Amino acid sequence: MGEPRGAVLSAAERAADAGELFSRTSAVLRRWVPFHSAVWTAADPETGLITAPMLVENVGSGEGCYAYWESELLEENVVPFRELARAPVPAAGLRAATGGLPARSARFRRLLLGQGVHDELRAVLRIGGRPWGLVSLFRTTDAFRPDEIELLADLSGPLAARLRAFALPPESPPRTDSPAPGLILFDVSGEAVSVNEEAREHLALLPDGPSFPTRLGLKLPIWVVGTAFQARAVAEGRDHHGNTRVRIRTAEGRWLVCHASCLTGPGGLPGPVALVIEPATPADLAVLVADAYGLTSRELQVTQLVARGMTTAEIAATLFISQHTVRDHLKTVFGKARVSSRGELVARLFTDHYWPALPGRAAADPLARWPADPLTR
Repeated sequence: MGEPRGAVLSAAERAADAGELFSRTSAVLRRWVPFHSAVWTAADPETGLITAPMLVENVGSGEGCYAYWESELLEENVVPFRELARAPVPAAGLRAATGGLPARSARFRRLLLGQGVHDELRAVLRIGGRPWGLVSLFRTTDAFRPDEIELLADLSGPLAARLRAFALPPESPPRTDSPAPGLILFDVSGEAVSVNEEAREHLALLPDGPSFPTRLGLKLPIWVVGTAFQARAVAEGRDHHGNTRVRIRTAEGRWLVCHASCLTGPGGLPGPVALVIEPATPADLAVLVADAYGLTSRELQVTQLVARGMTTAEIAATLFISQHTVRDHLKTVFGKARVSSRGELVARLFTDHYWPALPGRAAADPLARWPADPLTR
């Protein structure tokens, strides 16, 4: 397994972004794990929902992609991604998981069988318990062997680490013209039936990817549609642990957040789904940015309190730890974020990544409240 693993990771290291990571990895992995078609997608590390970018190889029409994710979230399937994300081994072959009876899965019966698929190998790319990507490989002849499943499982952590490294947006001037929250309404059949102008503006910022026409005269990206599917799944009790929120990176590297809710219809039955799309807030991005820098949960807590202007003594009292421990945490955070002071830290983790999502704050000086002394304040 050493040679194929090394070759795949070498290709991944040469990728400049997540999209290139998928294409390079897929091309090299195919040499050792042959497949006919594939889907590679980033995932929101807090919710596991699909987000940009997505690479679809030889899968077919956009309708097939829509049906695939609809089945994934709204039907009873074998090894759904939400379960695989928590499984001891993050990869599984459909035939191996069903004892050679893939028709036990609705996804296979309704979609894959008709497309000539013989077996599906899927994996969650995860690190630190968080899913950063999802992979589906499809084979039209033969089942995936145990060693092939093992190879993809072994690649899960290293590929997730590369995806995590790409999570930080580029440093860029803040936007002051972000549209207000947008709203899209889906009827009980899943059709988009209403949208406001702000939602159209936000949708225009999203990167290219699988999208689907609507009667509203616009196409909806699969990441937006998938969030609406998830809201329906939670309302129907199919996912008791689900979160209906996903962060999507725009084409210019900024972040939007989609969150959906299934409204109640007559007789208490699930009704329409309302989806809001808007600029991400600091709370939306805190864990994402912290993970990308490799901060622990305690280091993130300290950093957030620093951003509020708290002194070392105040942070220690708030977290019930010593001031010496606070300083140790700050030294570690400084090293991970490659800064040397509190002001630089806040600029790096909050100004660079959060400020575009804070209307009316662009002209403020975020560093004014921190003196030159980096640790002792």
